[in-house]
Amino acid sequence: MSPRVGIDTGAVLRAAVEIADGKGAEAVTVSSVAQYLGIRPPSLYNHVSGMDDLRKMVAAYALQQLHDSIVASGEGKRGEEAIRSFADAYLGFVREHPGLYEIVQLAPDPGDREIGEASGRIVDLIVSLLGDYDLSEEEALHTVRGLRSLFHGFASLEGQGGFGLPLDVKDSLDFNLSLILKGLRGKTG
Repeated sequence: MSPRVGIDTGAVLRAAVEIADGKGAEAVTVSSVAQYLGIRPPSLYNHVSGMDDLRKMVAAYALQQLHDSIVASGEGKRGEEAIRSFADAYLGFVREHPGLYEIVQLAPDPGDREIGEASGRIVDLIVSLLGDYDLSEEEALHTVRGLRSLFHGFASLEGQGGFGLPLDVKDSLDFNLSLILKGLRGKTG
């Protein structure tokens, strides 16, 4: 069976992205993407080998988009300003692309080379943003984990409506990020 005219891997990816952000990661299936494209599910196999391949393709795309958002937010910034921009970019990405973010968390094989490389580029980027702090490589990686945990926690709780206290969520994030940054300054000062 030859591929349908106008349907290519890019169209499959765009359809999966639209479904993910509109209905959530679990809604991205071979069947739902085929239906979105107006083709029969077997026709989708001209472009992806199955569900794992589809998720991997979307996860790699999402990681690249997150990376690009962080790069754009940190241009010309250093130190604390760069880290705060990273926080804004990370949470902004999750708010704008909740399904893409969710797919990254569900990536089918965390040991996959392509996903590992895409994730590694983000880690390397964050380590570079931490360059103004006197951290060993191991300390920088611990800090990346801590920042990711903070941002992921805030994004997840916010997305699920978990912040019920009458406090501004941005103020809470800023307060907690300041604690981490103060600790980093104390280490280097």
